[in-house]
Amino acid sequence: MRGIARTLAICLALAAPASLAAQETPHLVTKDGKHALIVDGAPFLMLGAQVNNSSNYPAALPQVWPVIARMHANTVEVPVAWEQIEPEEGRFDFSFLDTLVAEARERKLRLVLLWFGTWKNTGPSYAPAWVKSDTRRFPRMRKPDGTAHYALSPHGANTLEADKRAFVALMRRLAEIDRDNTVIMVQPENEAGSYGLARDHSPEAVRLFEGPVPAELVRAMGKQPGSWTQVFGKRAEQFFHTWYLARYIDAIAAAGKAVKPLPMYVNSALGDAFTDETGNVGPSGGPNWNAIPVWKVAAPHIDVAAPDIYNRDPAAVTAYLDKYARPDNALMVPEIGNAREYARFLWPALGRGAIGFAPFGMDATGFFNFPLGARALDDATLDAFAAPYTLLEPIARDWARIAFEHPTWGAAKGADAADQSTVLGRWRVTAQFGHWQMGEPEWDGMKAHPNPIKDEPVGGGLVAQLGPDTFLITGSHVRMRVGLANPATGESAQIISAEEGSFVDGKWQMRRRWNGDQIDYGFNFTGEPVLLKVTMGSYR
Repeated sequence: MRGIARTLAICLALAAPASLAAQETPHLVTKDGKHALIVDGAPFLMLGAQVNNSSNYPAALPQVWPVIARMHANTVEVPVAWEQIEPEEGRFDFSFLDTLVAEARERKLRLVLLWFGTWKNTGPSYAPAWVKSDTRRFPRMRKPDGTAHYALSPHGANTLEADKRAFVALMRRLAEIDRDNTVIMVQPENEAGSYGLARDHSPEAVRLFEGPVPAELVRAMGKQPGSWTQVFGKRAEQFFHTWYLARYIDAIAAAGKAVKPLPMYVNSALGDAFTDETGNVGPSGGPNWNAIPVWKVAAPHIDVAAPDIYNRDPAAVTAYLDKYARPDNALMVPEIGNAREYARFLWPALGRGAIGFAPFGMDATGFFNFPLGARALDDATLDAFAAPYTLLEPIARDWARIAFEHPTWGAAKGADAADQSTVLGRWRVTAQFGHWQMGEPEWDGMKAHPNPIKDEPVGGGLVAQLGPDTFLITGSHVRMRVGLANPATGESAQIISAEEGSFVDGKWQMRRRWNGDQIDYGFNFTGEPVLLKVTMGSYR
């Protein structure tokens, strides 16, 4: 018996680290300006899909799961509405949450919960009827003439307390039913802010606007003390509204984290991708790129500010990615249009270290948000997202670890289909678009036989530098070339090896080597991407 007991004790001791890792709360880590989402003790890449807004009922879930499986997504973003869990004040109903978590866990999927409370696309449509109908207790923003605006005011103390109470109840229920962390992130509120009115003009808001800017914001922004207008000039109303809206959401996030400390993010309905000089910053108060510094000070319990991208211009998408991929902010794309042409933006997002990516409206309930997204989820549309997800799903943790530890770069085909390149160490990596798998565009007959996808909005590539001369390369509808960035006199690049394969249990396993025709004209990827491990060298 003593020997059996000793053996059991050893087995339990050996099993303990894995058990502890499984129960470790997901969290974000940052090192040297790079970020990773840690789930079950290791980096995790969210290959996501967001369902339609009204797919947040048990009856709709049978129309969700088949689409998620078709995509090979590993994470699903699903709304939970305030009106849904608290239809009568003080009476809570968590039946949908219970069903959602159980069915996702059964399918070995992770969840991101979207809390639709005070703000959903800036409006209160998901607030309970008892909130929407009592404007004295739950005030709307006020216009300069004193009339009501559609959006709830961030200065409404009663609104904040009621929203916070409901959110805490939600997080408490989640802590009870989800000890294994099927839910890995939470979004408190949705596309907060206001259209048509830069700030609240209620008496309390006017008093605060005419008063001094909070000292901590003045210090963080490197400004001199003064009123909002004195400190921020033409951005005064936007940043004032941002400060109080962000403080409101931070209070909700802090209360929820006190119950279950999951990572929390806010999403932005975007304005101009290139400048805020025109005043087009999306809804005032939201986490638009020009207001991220304000959010970082006002909302320390918010881990990530994230862009919702519904702009089909590749230059604009690239600009958004660059503005949200910051040393102090992990890049995450929680919503992007689900039209086929948006799929190529997965590659530059991952190339900038994105911890997650999710097209919106991925279910079979029959709603399509064209022109923002697809006209319909036909096979071509689903395949555009499913192809890279199929490649990445088995190695999502491997890629997340590699992206956290190594330089990465990605590109998507632009409007002009021009070559795009970057320099990694002594190597220049170039993405080219519209080519066949073999041959050069100047060859005789090439102009007479253009590639069918030459003018289509598809194509992108991704690379990670594993060592000075070693790279992981993948992509879809793209030719990737690697050459010397600054060759010495008489020096030429050569491919030492190009292995097609994948990671199994964290270790690279080769399936076959590419050689001859398959490497003579760069590394060419079709609509069914594969993963290459490429080692380069040079000779004289």
